[in-house]
Amino acid sequence: MNGENTEVWDVVVVGAGPGGASAAYAAAVAGRRVLLLEKSELPRYKTCGGGIIGPSRDCLPPGFELPLQDRVHAVTFSLDGRFARTRRSRKMLFGLINRPEFDAQLVEHAQKAGAELRTGVTVTRVEQHGPAVPDRRTVAVVLADGETVLARAVVGADGSASRIGAHVGVKLGQVDLGLEAEIPVPPSVAEDWKGRVLIDWGPMPGSYGWVFPKGDTLTVGVISARGEGAATKRYMEDFVARLGLSGFEPTISSGHLTRCRTDDSPLSRGRVLVCGDAAGLLEPWTREGISYALRSGRLAGEWAVRVAEANDAVDARRQALNYAFAIKAGLGVEMAVGRRMLAVFERRPGLLHATLTGLRPAWNAFADITRGSATLGGMVRSNGMARRALEILDKRMDTSSGVGPAGRGVGKGERSAPEADENADVAADVKVEASAKPEAPEAPEVV
Repeated sequence: MNGENTEVWDVVVVGAGPGGASAAYAAAVAGRRVLLLEKSELPRYKTCGGGIIGPSRDCLPPGFELPLQDRVHAVTFSLDGRFARTRRSRKMLFGLINRPEFDAQLVEHAQKAGAELRTGVTVTRVEQHGPAVPDRRTVAVVLADGETVLARAVVGADGSASRIGAHVGVKLGQVDLGLEAEIPVPPSVAEDWKGRVLIDWGPMPGSYGWVFPKGDTLTVGVISARGEGAATKRYMEDFVARLGLSGFEPTISSGHLTRCRTDDSPLSRGRVLVCGDAAGLLEPWTREGISYALRSGRLAGEWAVRVAEANDAVDARRQALNYAFAIKAGLGVEMAVGRRMLAVFERRPGLLHATLTGLRPAWNAFADITRGSATLGGMVRSNGMARRALEILDKRMDTSSGVGPAGRGVGKGERSAPEADENADVAADVKVEASAKPEAPEAPEVV
């Protein structure tokens, strides 16, 4: 609010990633006045593998054409560089995109639906009480330059170090460090990877690496628990060298912290909702976040409309609780199963590798999940064999606290907030060093 400007938006969305763009689109399609705030200029790079699985495709706006860089029909699995096996599928398993184009296209759809975009805007805080707030139906969004924007409802989609999440009081049960490099390769190397990805179960508990082909560039990354910054960097360097890619100079080397919510973490406070990474919503085992952002963003936008229409605090609270129920009934169930899978994977990565590469039902389940014809949670509920196997493994694990083993990678009482993290420094400075260039092992076909 500048000077005498007392304009009040129905919904203000903070953050223009997949979650924020989806929330803005959903609210704008409902005919509400929506303002989408983004601190960067678009398009902008995000550290992300860029895999678009079935649940992501299902949540895209009508008429959205995916800017696919490749279509994946084969997956090579390896166990810390050993026992490589490739599984293939006649149908596409999932697609690969570059986040700058994908995010910008989502924002364009939100704008076409009626949302207004402002870029280069940093939100410092939100206020629901005090002199900046004219009444109890209004939220004040305070910008870095001192301007105040007023709204009937706010959706926080400002990433894993969310300021809006800090306001809501998001609690974290798992924090992981991902490192990634975009590596241009010659046509002969690109052709070897076309249509195929690599997933390598890594040397540290719960870690894994990936290679995603995108035309003339390979997206190569690794992820593991925060607190293992130096070991994660070594894994990245060894992984790139083992693949024979050390001689190619990355155009981008980056890092990112991913954060998973605890079961009891709030999803709202007053007229403020959170979604996507800002809410700690992502798959705990694979740390896949795009589908969670798209799905939770759409729900947040729909329920923010109802919160904006609420005439008092009681009704606003009721609508916010309905949003939380919708999230927990869907994504929450999937996260609970993913948490159990992570605990199994941390303890028995070899078992997981053998199962996926040696048992056709396990591979079929993986393919169904990536295509979107099934979910991990749904399979565990409906498939007696899968449920029983997980129950047996559960008896040997303690997954009762938070996401993953006992607050994995999280300091006591940690909440979502901007922070200077030692592993973020490692991520920011990481460089893929040139070293020996061994030949990548041939991956035999599994039939």
